[in-house]
Amino acid sequence: MAMEISRRTFIKGTAAAGVVLMSGAYLGCGNKNIPAQVRHGDVTYDVLIIGSGGAGMRAALAATKDKDIKVAVMSKLMPTRSASTMAQGGMNGVTGVTDDKDTVESHTFDTIKGGDYLCDQDAVEYFAENAGKTIYEMDYMGYPYNRQKDGHFHQRKMGGSSHARASYFEDRAGHAMVHALFEQCLAHDVDFISECQMLEITMTDAGKLAGVVAMDMRTGDLIGIPAKTVLIATGGYGRAYWVRTSNPYSSTGDGIVAGMNAGIPFKDPEMVQFHPTGLSVNGVLLSESSRSEGALLINKNGERFMSRYAPEKMELATRDIVARAIATEIEEGHGIGEGLTAGVYLDFTKIPAERIRERLGQVADLSLRFAGVDITKAPVLISPTCHYSMGGLEMADFHTGATRVPGIYTAGEASCVSVHGANRLGANSLSEVLVFGKTAGEGAAAYAKEHAYEGSQDALTAGCTKWKDRFDKVTARPHMNNRTVPEIRDAMVDTMWFKAGVFRNGPQLEEAAKELHALEEDYKNCFVGDTSHVYNTAFAQYVELGNMLQISHAIVQGAIARKESRGGHSRRDFPKRDDANFLKHTLIFKKSDGSYAAEYQDVVITKYPPQERKY
Repeated sequence: MAMEISRRTFIKGTAAAGVVLMSGAYLGCGNKNIPAQVRHGDVTYDVLIIGSGGAGMRAALAATKDKDIKVAVMSKLMPTRSASTMAQGGMNGVTGVTDDKDTVESHTFDTIKGGDYLCDQDAVEYFAENAGKTIYEMDYMGYPYNRQKDGHFHQRKMGGSSHARASYFEDRAGHAMVHALFEQCLAHDVDFISECQMLEITMTDAGKLAGVVAMDMRTGDLIGIPAKTVLIATGGYGRAYWVRTSNPYSSTGDGIVAGMNAGIPFKDPEMVQFHPTGLSVNGVLLSESSRSEGALLINKNGERFMSRYAPEKMELATRDIVARAIATEIEEGHGIGEGLTAGVYLDFTKIPAERIRERLGQVADLSLRFAGVDITKAPVLISPTCHYSMGGLEMADFHTGATRVPGIYTAGEASCVSVHGANRLGANSLSEVLVFGKTAGEGAAAYAKEHAYEGSQDALTAGCTKWKDRFDKVTARPHMNNRTVPEIRDAMVDTMWFKAGVFRNGPQLEEAAKELHALEEDYKNCFVGDTSHVYNTAFAQYVELGNMLQISHAIVQGAIARKESRGGHSRRDFPKRDDANFLKHTLIFKKSDGSYAAEYQDVVITKYPPQERKY
């Protein structure tokens, strides 16, 4: 008897098989991580994308619409190992396939309200208008959505949303997205430059974009890559909080720092999202889809405590509200455990086991592997974890993805559009990387089409020489009394988590600024200790630590100046939102002397005047 096979199962199987075959072709060509023409300096890219996540690869696909445009994606990882693969819940977009009462206006308002009115409303309107289209585009590319009986993809309601609009694949939405995009990029002849760590975006003395200086991590070779445009899509910087983050070890803010050093401001750096449900043992994320599917938050007294904080939305209130509620329960003695690993329970036991296996398989696997808990039988201990950066490099024009520096574009979590404002809604991030990744790719390609290369190979050569000298100096430095990279990093993390974390206040933030300044001084003479060139991860971590220190400094400076509480930024000494003085974006600039300067920019209001946010 022939085995019946559903459309969803067929699509899942063929998509996976296609990626495996295409990946094998990519990885099997002499096992070269860098194209020969790049290594030999024989190519100038029209669009050079830094970062192989959802934004980077969607931008690459958009740029390749013009067959005359030469496109490359560069990553310090293998292309399918980006942070985007860790996204779990889904992608928001109005399609009406599950809830026919949903509207673009509703998605727009939910996003603005969820962002505590720090969102630029014209950008949100553009986003909501295009998010549903991206869901259909991914369907066309072979994304293996969970489907309804009628064959349409299924959508579920995520935190802060008024309708079911999150399309998904189990609880592995990002993983499926990255693989679908990778397959399409290979089919459209995008070059991949893998295991290559960007060290700087190089500008000429005349202020023109020359390209990128990078290190081949396999050999230690320094490479200057000329490009007409550079598109920064390197993701976030959650590792500034190290062990209390859901982000992978690669999320060290490299692209944001490179952009700042090239003259682009870091917009709203203080707006860090702490996801409510990270495993208490290590910060690994348990998807918001857990609560969407019916998991409950319970304190040590067996109380479903969200009734005190968000009586209407309960567990599906916005992430900032739920995270603060959990932190408050722990502080008031209603949590379980002590210190960094204290938490409350996330209880799945009222959800049918079959439903957990179908829609929350990764959550079940992570809980079992890292916490030793079978969530079909017992609750698991969770607590807030640094998850997402609402801030990022200023995107000066959301219609093109352009920054204020000609030739440099940005998209994804490394950018700030600003769509997410002070707090991102669950399932808006994957939609955002697709919408604005596409926009930025098209914008960069159009710029490259209209402009000749204005950079200088001499500038790139000088950049390579500078970094070679730095490598030699840093790795040869004796230990003596110098602090090590891990020692400085651990001190940075203590400062950030305890003084610039879920709750903040003025005196602690001032202490954090002083401590970070001292750590930056220690960093100048820190001990690295590995002089080898092949896979020198010690030097790579040294570079990443420098980036995280700069990111941390910007977060703290923005938090000190914002004397209010809004979204993910919660000041105990200023507990109220202050629209009169702080309905504006923070812009942190890196000055030529290494110091920082702050400016402010008005939030764009269209038709949604700020009001009190209640759930």
